[in-house]
Amino acid sequence: MNTVVAGITYRALLGRRRIILLLLLPLALIGLAVLFKVFGAADQRSAVLLLQNFAIGTMLPLLGLIAGTGVIAPEIDDGTIIHLMSKPISRPTIVMTKFLVAASLLAVFAAVPTYVSGWLLVRGEDGVAAGFALGTLAAGIAYAALFLLLGIVTRHAVTIGIVYALVWESLVGNLVPGARRFSIQHWGQSIADQLSDSPFLKADVTLGFAVPALLVVTVAAVLWAGQRLRAFSLTGDE
Repeated sequence: MNTVVAGITYRALLGRRRIILLLLLPLALIGLAVLFKVFGAADQRSAVLLLQNFAIGTMLPLLGLIAGTGVIAPEIDDGTIIHLMSKPISRPTIVMTKFLVAASLLAVFAAVPTYVSGWLLVRGEDGVAAGFALGTLAAGIAYAALFLLLGIVTRHAVTIGIVYALVWESLVGNLVPGARRFSIQHWGQSIADQLSDSPFLKADVTLGFAVPALLVVTVAAVLWAGQRLRAFSLTGDE
């Protein structure tokens, strides 16, 4: 990891309108948890439904898209990536740094609010809050790698990412049972289910499949992104 690249990336991402987008969804999640609490719906079933459908099912893919593409796609679009690549920093190091920045943002803006929301609703009951927080973190890391790769291989990363997040992850992955084995959010739910004893949470993907799948997607996406950036010419043409 290169601290200079990390600092530049943090400042660029958090100083733009993306910081508002990064905050809106977590605040909405916590706001919903507070409303559930106020109106007497703070039971375990409601907590699982909220965290499963909104936190890990809707919020996380969108935050992954914002953070994953946001750490590098704008630099490629405006050409500033050329200046960075002209420095004596290996391109795999640049990619790894960008990935770690994106992953850390998802830990802060996705995993932490998920835990807070679960704690507000059911405290530490049956490990619901902790389970979903860890599942969100694991899935978020995979999303960070996947969307970072997408930001390098295409200039239409945001459009393609939205289609993937909303159509595949949120629609097909939830409606077609067989597709859940290839859905990052369902891999995260498998981890949440493993750590939680809640009778209202039943993962459709086994932990033995989910964990290796998360590792393979994360490692493969980061390595591929490094190779693609290595092939990126200093004229900006791929």
